[in-house]
Amino acid sequence: MSLRVRALLVLGFAAAIVYPFLVPNYLIDIGMLMFFSAFIGQAWNVSGGFAGQTSFGHAVFFGVGAYTSTILHVTYGWNPWLAWPVATTAGGVVGCLIAALSFRAGLRGSYFALITLAFAEVFRIAANSAPITRGGLGMLIKADARPENFQFKDPLWPYYIAFALCAVSLLIGWWLTRSRFGARLVAIRENEDAARALGIDVFTEKVKVLILSGAMCAAGGTFYAQKYLYIDPNIAFGIGKSVEMLLVAMVGGAGTIFGPLIGAVALTGINEATRWAAAVVPALKNVQPLSLIVYGVMLILIVARLPDGLMSLFGRPSSKAKPRHA
Repeated sequence: MSLRVRALLVLGFAAAIVYPFLVPNYLIDIGMLMFFSAFIGQAWNVSGGFAGQTSFGHAVFFGVGAYTSTILHVTYGWNPWLAWPVATTAGGVVGCLIAALSFRAGLRGSYFALITLAFAEVFRIAANSAPITRGGLGMLIKADARPENFQFKDPLWPYYIAFALCAVSLLIGWWLTRSRFGARLVAIRENEDAARALGIDVFTEKVKVLILSGAMCAAGGTFYAQKYLYIDPNIAFGIGKSVEMLLVAMVGGAGTIFGPLIGAVALTGINEATRWAAAVVPALKNVQPLSLIVYGVMLILIVARLPDGLMSLFGRPSSKAKPRHA
């Protein structure tokens, strides 16, 4: 890492720390959403970008985390802080289960992507009918705004928690670019058959990376549930959350450390800009999915012109992880 990059990281870190003291509350919430989006985008990127295991159903892990922590808190009286690591573990367990079933059957590429989408839909249907999840009515968390209850009156708390999650996810990305585990994942991404010929246990490595990715998504699901105090099957397991994770990583640069963060900044900015435009420009008021239209156009342009994502604008043509030791 060059001195220039290190200096930019320090400046960015310092700017993120002081940001909420310089802006009104609604901009603090936007900053929180940006960091949270970057975190779940990196959770997808760990398996979809670094390991090349593209998923269309990562919401399954997000929903498992959200529902596990909420059920433990609402139904069994657990403190949300204690339920958080349990929910994170549950996401990893589901990741292990899905990976074992999928990869043992030899699924890869588009087949794996579709099976993850199928798993997310199965979990959505189950949550929609199971009594413990209260079905389609969803689960409402009682408001009790105390830090020890994982609820906060001051928007600074959720902002800094989301910032911490994002920072941890960036460290995980950095570790993957420097570790033997990350090197094996890159080898699998580039050519799975060649990686197997080199003696890499492809099945085991792919299971491990989906466990890590699933646990990260589940941690994000818990934070989301405690922030908004309500979840239902469509929120937790819906295709929208899976698409958000995928878009953030693909737009920013899949397989890169900072790609999800760049993608989150871009997409959050677009979302807010389109909301403002729809409110100000009369001709746009009836265009309800305006942000989705802009997302689609942006994704098409990036795939056509910047296949490595927005990260390719900041340096080398390809900033994908290439660890030094396999």
